[in-house]
Amino acid sequence: MKILVIGSGGREHALAWKLAQSPRVKKVYVAPGNGGTATSPHLHNLPLTDIERLADFCVAEDIHFTVVGPEAPLAAGIVDHFRMRRLRIFGPTRGAAQLESSKAFAKEFMQRHAIPTAAHRTFSDPAPAHAYIAERNCALVVKADGLAAGKGVVVASTPEQAHAAVDDMLERNAYGVQHGAQGARVVIEDFLEGEEASFIVLVDGRNVLALASSQDHKRLRDGDQGPNTGGMGAYSPAPVVTPEVHARVMREIILPTVQGMAADGHPYTGFLYAGLMIDRQGHARTLEFNCRLGDPETQPILMRLKSDLVQVLDAAIDSRLDTLELQWDRRTALAVVMAAPGYPEAPRLGGAIDGIPEPAEDLQVFHAGTRLEDGVLRTSGGRVLAVTALGDSLRMAQQRAYVGVRQIRYDGMQFRQDIGWRALKR
Repeated sequence: MKILVIGSGGREHALAWKLAQSPRVKKVYVAPGNGGTATSPHLHNLPLTDIERLADFCVAEDIHFTVVGPEAPLAAGIVDHFRMRRLRIFGPTRGAAQLESSKAFAKEFMQRHAIPTAAHRTFSDPAPAHAYIAERNCALVVKADGLAAGKGVVVASTPEQAHAAVDDMLERNAYGVQHGAQGARVVIEDFLEGEEASFIVLVDGRNVLALASSQDHKRLRDGDQGPNTGGMGAYSPAPVVTPEVHARVMREIILPTVQGMAADGHPYTGFLYAGLMIDRQGHARTLEFNCRLGDPETQPILMRLKSDLVQVLDAAIDSRLDTLELQWDRRTALAVVMAAPGYPEAPRLGGAIDGIPEPAEDLQVFHAGTRLEDGVLRTSGGRVLAVTALGDSLRMAQQRAYVGVRQIRYDGMQFRQDIGWRALKR
């Protein structure tokens, strides 16, 4: 069979890599793909992004199913369009994808369905937003309402930082947010103390199947310092998600979300990602929802997945997730993201990349912001590579990953040297 993966990042490279391992697969196309998918013998880049042309391609090539990686095509309604043309696709509809495409929608949804989250308010006018910040006078998180490629969030430890974030988002659109029909809005919420974790599940409209837990590192620099990014590294499993926490999250967050979306007229299918803050008592509150796999969480999660992903997604598309049980490698996986110079504010692109290690059973380098130009691999995005390793312990996976990182060379490369530090402290 032939499979199509939509997207061009590290998540899509990992998805395509895993799907290509299935004995049932003849070809995996990646649209539009990147330098890593271009150089893989098992993957084929497809230079298309238009939804109608992608659907035409699926018809012409008899594509067995399509899986959508990034959020933008979901928010644009690619799933609705493919279903209208009777094409098999895994992802949420445009209505359901509002859980990610609108922070305000997600907050109102959580409030309506009693899903644990931070206290919050939504604003479109700067004046009342500034008044609210002055009234709260505490650490806050300011979020742009719309798609911002993981960058439209400011953790403000002081009121001055929160005021500046509101001006950046409402008046200057400094983060390049794709606003919804209601224009520029911000969600201002209380800062939550605790440890973050990524809780990702597959949903087929009725049934839910949880993936392995993971933890992302959002800040640019070691020790969780510096600006927020799309993610500088991740590992799986996350020790903070104990069996008790897992059961509580399923009971209090995931199942009520799936049931609530159905009750609201938006039955959910696809990957559902709940970004969690877990306190010392093991209580989880929802920071955000994403309607897709996380990046870079996908890379370590799929390194550990032993089940045939084609079989899993087939069952999800056919509403048969209740017939499956996923098999996992007992080892830990850890991914270190290597970024371009100037990332995240103003990445400088085009540098030649050299020294990428050969794939091994315990090491894979997934490409994100790369392109192949006249046979030379070059940087083309803020996050360039995710060096992902398996190890019998978190420490061993970390050491293996950094051995791979230190083989790679390009001008101005930056990466954190402490991925996994929270779990190593436990």
